[in-house]
Amino acid sequence: MVSGITNLTSLHVSNLKASVKFYKDAFGFKELSHVKTAKYESSFIGLDTAKHPGYGKPISQRSGVVELRQDSTSVKIYNGNTEPYRGFGHLCVSVSNIVAAQKHLLAAGVTFKKRLEDGRQKDIAFVQDPDTYWIELIENKLDKKDGVYDIESNRLNHTMIRVRDPQKSLAFYQGVLGMKLFKKKDFPNAKFTLYFLGYDSDPNYVEDSDDVVYRARRESILELTHNWGTESDDKFSYYVFGKDQGIVGFDHFVVSIPDAEKFSKELGDSSSVVSKYNENPDAKNAIVLQDPDGYKVYVQSQ
Repeated sequence: MVSGITNLTSLHVSNLKASVKFYKDAFGFKELSHVKTAKYESSFIGLDTAKHPGYGKPISQRSGVVELRQDSTSVKIYNGNTEPYRGFGHLCVSVSNIVAAQKHLLAAGVTFKKRLEDGRQKDIAFVQDPDTYWIELIENKLDKKDGVYDIESNRLNHTMIRVRDPQKSLAFYQGVLGMKLFKKKDFPNAKFTLYFLGYDSDPNYVEDSDDVVYRARRESILELTHNWGTESDDKFSYYVFGKDQGIVGFDHFVVSIPDAEKFSKELGDSSSVVSKYNENPDAKNAIVLQDPDGYKVYVQSQ
């Protein structure tokens, strides 16, 4: 069974400089690396303070990284939350004091999709970045102080995607990639279920045992959202779109493991393999996999 870290989420953006500035000013992200090719230009950003578990580590050995990618050709950015392609949902940043964070972000002119006082859930908020991608805010209570928005305690907690059939998705993320189920949450009234997955270094970890605060302190969790009934709906359209349709948005995840080349050989001709180790010029030294809904996952060595 593979073990590793959920390393990175890649998103297309329309203005790289504006997006980097937004994540820096709003949440304290720093540019960790910058890459420019004939096809695109990317900034790899992450939280990098002395309080952060990834502080000073190479990108491939840390969680909580976001790749912001600007294509060299004109494309339409799609945030994933409107019809017809409701696939990628949001990023989530956990903060030490969510009330103070909302106050700070409102004063800075950040656009809110949902404030704490809106709706039934008073413990979460949603903001939007320059391309209208949604960013959920939750509270991790790390070094919490009254009235203080402590950017150094921020964590990139999770990436949410919608899936058609959770059993097939769990077979992929748990069975193929070796992730653990941190928590399953059912919402019968709204008819959906959330599955929080990721890696845990404790060999004795008990699945489905995270409480809300402990889970909020993690980084780079994968949140799968299943809207009931999609798995048996023959008319259901898959959530993932391609560049051939003239729109882009979420691009891929990256998972870092000890030995990607060995893992590639172990997978053999599995149906989830798009390209084997070192076969894809756009994903050097990585395996490219595709989950049951078509979301791409690159698997690289740490």
